[in-house]
Amino acid sequence: MMATTPKLMRAIRVSEFGGPSVLKLCSNIPVPNPGQKQVLIHVHACGVNPVETYIRSGTYARKPSLPYTPGTDVSGVVEAVGDRVQLLQAGDRVFTTATETGGYAEYTVVSEDCVHRLPGPLDYKQGAAIGIPYCTAYRALFHKAHAKAGETVLIHGASGGCLWPFPWWCVSFQVGVAACQMARALGLRVLGTAGTAEGLELVLRNGAHQAFNHKEEGYTSKIMDATKGQGVNVIVEMLSNVNLSNDLQMLAYGGRVTVVGSRGPIEINPRDTMAKESSIIGVALPCATVEEKAECAAALFAGMDAGWLKPAVGKQYTLDMASQAHIDIIDCPGASGKMVLTM
Repeated sequence: MMATTPKLMRAIRVSEFGGPSVLKLCSNIPVPNPGQKQVLIHVHACGVNPVETYIRSGTYARKPSLPYTPGTDVSGVVEAVGDRVQLLQAGDRVFTTATETGGYAEYTVVSEDCVHRLPGPLDYKQGAAIGIPYCTAYRALFHKAHAKAGETVLIHGASGGCLWPFPWWCVSFQVGVAACQMARALGLRVLGTAGTAEGLELVLRNGAHQAFNHKEEGYTSKIMDATKGQGVNVIVEMLSNVNLSNDLQMLAYGGRVTVVGSRGPIEINPRDTMAKESSIIGVALPCATVEEKAECAAALFAGMDAGWLKPAVGKQYTLDMASQAHIDIIDCPGASGKMVLTM
């Protein structure tokens, strides 16, 4: 009996660490098979995250074995399921928060617990913009800061683009937009910052009650005035090495700063934490427990059902333009929404 010829797909492969040019489009990659509790997804779109550029360059703490395919946030249709998969079946529209074989590809294998159904009102490009940004925003606001309805939250970099000229800060790309939508929907008073007129408009459109230009001198005083001098209860901070010292001075008693992004050290005065018994809390999505992931997924489904979870999609690229996408995400000049690869 003749052996069955394996089905082939197009995928981006990285065979050496380096600049964007190491992202090579290959058209003869075997379609992977799902194992136990795994799902094979026919990818329609994949989000581009800044951390993928760091991994590709070889400067990230975690280095995958070469060759590899980048990408975590995909959306598409379930093609097949492995043994012991119970909640998904072929034909389901889904999005993911991680992959096993990489998302810059026409097909990818994903662990069942990282696959979630994509409701009809959202298209595949929006589905590819959910995973990392919305899960990070939820973790920052509720798992770490324990934000409560009625509190005031300040989201620095709320427009979700690279509003400071620091590419390493892009690790928090799009978390700001997600945090604005989430905080507003769940009963917080939302203040946001941005650095362009477009960014300020985006912040307000996505749920902020007030928006402030962080490039204007004295903007922190305006934020304090907006709280009638009481300060803010929670700050979701995207560029801690620039803002943390000022953040501590803007907090109310018992306030919390959650650190989502930073590109270096900063000197602070610990007394600023003592007087208000405030806290500085780091946020790392990979540290989430299975229970925390399930809680976050439930909150995101509720947001999709209610209609407030609306991912902002920015530039779109075909798979052969992955190198350009990696260039643009680091050189991004302002708020633009989540960059997406389409298959």
